[in-house]
Amino acid sequence: METPNNLKYSTEHEWVRIEGNIAYVGITDFAQSQLGDIVYLDIDSLDLTLAKGEVFGNIEAVKTVSPAYMPVSGKIIEINEKLNDAPEVVNHDPYHEGWMVKIEITDMSEVNELLDADAYSALCV
Repeated sequence: METPNNLKYSTEHEWVRIEGNIAYVGITDFAQSQLGDIVYLDIDSLDLTLAKGEVFGNIEAVKTVSPAYMPVSGKIIEINEKLNDAPEVVNHDPYHEGWMVKIEITDMSEVNELLDADAYSALCV
């Protein structure tokens, strides 16, 4: 299981890459491996401001549908449109090309509540 040190993680298995007050969000390598082959992403939350823990979209795999949660509060400013035609990228490259949404963080203090790579890895054992 890959868990990059430069990211933060939620207990719901989302990762966050923070660049100032902007963050890229996706699901972790562990999450995609548990879901199996991802066949569709339903993310229609562009321009919405959502609180930490709210659902920003749904991930459809061959055998299940799983919600994707906001790891921190923020406004969705971009959705990774590449995933519309190639949702399987999330399985192959969850931390780079497989990002799902780009958000403008509205409460930076929530970043401190996220897990580092070691704490997240321990959660997945």
